[in-house]
Amino acid sequence: MRIGILTGGGDVPGLNPCIKAVVDRVIDDGHDVVGLRRGWGAFVDYDLDDERSAARCTIPLDHATVRTIDRTGGTFLHTSRTNPGRVKDDEVPHFLRSSVSGDGPHDLTAHVLAVLERLELDALIPIGGDDTLSYALRLHEEGFPVIAIPKTMDNDVHGTDYCIGFSTAVTRSVEFIHQLRTSTGSHERIAVIELFGRYSGETCLISAYLASVDRAVISEVPFDPERLAALLMEDKRRSPSHYAMVTVSEGATHLGGDVHLSGEADAYGHRKLGGIGETTGQLIKELTGQDIISQQLGYLMRSGRPDSLDLMVATNYAVMAADLAVGGEKGRMVALRSGTYTNVPVSVTGEGARRVDVDALYDVEAYRPKVRQVAGKPMFLY
Repeated sequence: MRIGILTGGGDVPGLNPCIKAVVDRVIDDGHDVVGLRRGWGAFVDYDLDDERSAARCTIPLDHATVRTIDRTGGTFLHTSRTNPGRVKDDEVPHFLRSSVSGDGPHDLTAHVLAVLERLELDALIPIGGDDTLSYALRLHEEGFPVIAIPKTMDNDVHGTDYCIGFSTAVTRSVEFIHQLRTSTGSHERIAVIELFGRYSGETCLISAYLASVDRAVISEVPFDPERLAALLMEDKRRSPSHYAMVTVSEGATHLGGDVHLSGEADAYGHRKLGGIGETTGQLIKELTGQDIISQQLGYLMRSGRPDSLDLMVATNYAVMAADLAVGGEKGRMVALRSGTYTNVPVSVTGEGARRVDVDALYDVEAYRPKVRQVAGKPMFLY
């Protein structure tokens, strides 16, 4: 049996250990593994008439190739946000231009299926978030065997309580928040800390909850800058060190406002987010007259090696996915549900991004975490 593996979307800690564990398990069972470079981009860039494409877009994986990759973060297969079902005009490779017509985006799925046949792959293990896995679902619907592994530091893929990368992102965020207390308290300022989180504010919410941040603004609840400024001034007055802190999801919005976007949309229709923290800090300064420390953590949350929890989950997800693929299963996604490893139909990824349960976990008036009941909740509360 010949199994392909790829990583798509944003990188997170735990991808390399996951790749290694898949390879080791599959090879020990007497089968072969092929790595696809740069996510779904490997299929779009593969020229069926160019013998050099195999070396450019794929890499044979064995014990020696993956022996040390688990010691570093990121993905040694590299990644992209390519969606073969929605390729822009200027991103269609030259060798495919004659096969497309009209204005983009273009669906290159027929080409992807031809590449899968050329590579003689019997199954595919894509590792990614809901965007990457949405194309995995497309291939499943086309009849190709797919076993998906969920990863995203937003922890927002439907069907699982946990996605690779979330624990490390929260751990890093809590560490940086506590470190920022030093300067914020020394200068008696208000700190505005922007964290990743396009549609789901869970990373922001849980980081604020664990770091005892004064206020948290999440993607799911538009906020009033004047109300937030007043609350932070109250927090500052009550603090013995005379400072206050607020975390802000990158996808957060002011009441009546829009998310902060920049650049062109990617293949999944998403434009780059960022800047809401800086804008919010400026507004708070104008409203309060206080000096602000504005810090965008961004890629620091997703860089470096995984913590022990992500290492554990990444390895176990990999073993499960390898066993399912070798066993002939298809159209499944490995998952954690109610603290137990399991697998679910990959079709659950078509339900969109999972969102924070605001009623259970957030005080919309006070802009802060408020966990109303812990009993019966999953480890990460939703």
